Order: sequence, then structure tokens, then C-alpha cells
Amino acid sequence: MTNKERYINPFTDFGFKKLFGTEFNKELLIDFLNQVLGDRERIQDLIYLNTENLGNTETDRKAIFDLYCENEKGEKFIIELQNVKQQYFKDRSIFYATFPIQSQAPKGREWD
Repeated sequence: MTNKERYINPFTDFGFKKLFGTEFNKELLIDFLNQVLGDRERIQDLIYLNTENLGNTETDRKAIFDLYCENEKGEKFIIELQNVKQQYFKDRSIFYATFPIQSQAPKGREWD
């Protein structure tokens, strides 16, 4: 019987989510994000949120994020890995960004 080594490719959806998308590897994701953000921001802790946004009606466009998190300040953010060129990536990114904005908007008439 041979001992085959196995590796996870972090540049695939499966590998990225396996490495960074589980509570078990939360510290790894926090460290990764802090390295990417540099001195601009510092994440101390985060909570994994539901990555599926199915819209308000059956006809609404759906969005499924790679990772969707909330930091210790209550700020919500999406993490998307893009390894291949997507024709409408910019448009999709703007659409995806509307979901955290909607969830953080104050309820009622107090809109700023």
C-alpha cells in the first residue's frame, strides 16, 4: 500500500472554503484577512454568516458568496475568490455588495 500525499488547492472554491470557511480554521482566516488589509483595518474576531441570499421573491436574482462574515464591530463583509476571468465580475460584485448593505441599513424612517 502506498502513502499518497493529498493537498488542498486554495485557489478553487472547494479548497478556499475548506481552508478558510470553517470555524475550525477561523484563526487562519483572521490572519489571512489581516495580512491582506495591512494597516488599514485589524480584525480581532469574526462570525460566519449564511452565504446564501435567495432574494425576497422567487423571481429575485440569487447570490451565493464564498464567505460572508461579521467582525467584532458588527461590520458585515463578503469574501470572494476569483481565479478565472468572469465577463460580468464587476457587475456581480456590485450586486453582491447590496446584500450586506441591506442587512446593515437601519429599519424604519431613520435612513441616512
